[in-house]
Amino acid sequence: MTRSKKTPTLAPVTVSESDGVRFLHLGTIWVQGAMRVRKPYDLELEYIQRMMAWMLLRPQACVTDGHAVQLGLGAGAITKYCHRKLQMRTTAVELNPEVIAVCRSMFRLPPDDDTLQVLQQDAARYAADPVNAGGADVLCVDLYDHEAASPVLDDEDFYAACHQLLAPGGVMSVNLFGRDASYDRSVERMARAFGREAMWALKPTREGNTVVLATKGLAPAERSELAARAENIETRFSLPAAKWLRMIKHLAA
Repeated sequence: MTRSKKTPTLAPVTVSESDGVRFLHLGTIWVQGAMRVRKPYDLELEYIQRMMAWMLLRPQACVTDGHAVQLGLGAGAITKYCHRKLQMRTTAVELNPEVIAVCRSMFRLPPDDDTLQVLQQDAARYAADPVNAGGADVLCVDLYDHEAASPVLDDEDFYAACHQLLAPGGVMSVNLFGRDASYDRSVERMARAFGREAMWALKPTREGNTVVLATKGLAPAERSELAARAENIETRFSLPAAKWLRMIKHLAA
């Protein structure tokens, strides 16, 4: 989560568990993240798996190269996966210190080291800071408060800052969800920063999460190349990339 004018105080963090899966909540029934206790470094939630579809849009030879940044820690699933399984330099930005503490104590988030940094900081400020410009090769954005009604950061200035944060050849994935969210409105705001020719979207999950991808300075790949990348991702990382390929669409089409 991150700060917003509507949410000046931080919600308490709670944890539940069912059928071997541990869930993170912000004081409500809404799930903010999950971890299968026996497989703490796997991606349990389907929408979190789809957030990794940025891998389809990066060239196969350098798919895991560079710096992965997450705005919003959740239960730490993407952060752990990028750091542990993809072995990328990884930075997560999370405003709520209690979320960070619970991820470390209950969700197997490792301590910071030479390749992992978890910052207790406002995501909007991090993205807009000129010091960070061009520093992210992969950017995953999943920013919700305790009500999970819509993304906390979802305006043109924020997406312009995300574009600034990405390095040339970088890819952003964004989770769009919530009863007050507007997919069309959010896509239009992203398009003003990235251009529709640089944007892709996956079909919504059953729960209503839609993952949108945006690239910076990457030409759209041919379908045959995407299929080769999907096969490589499935073989190397056991992620359902062939399924992603069947449900992804280029928003300029």
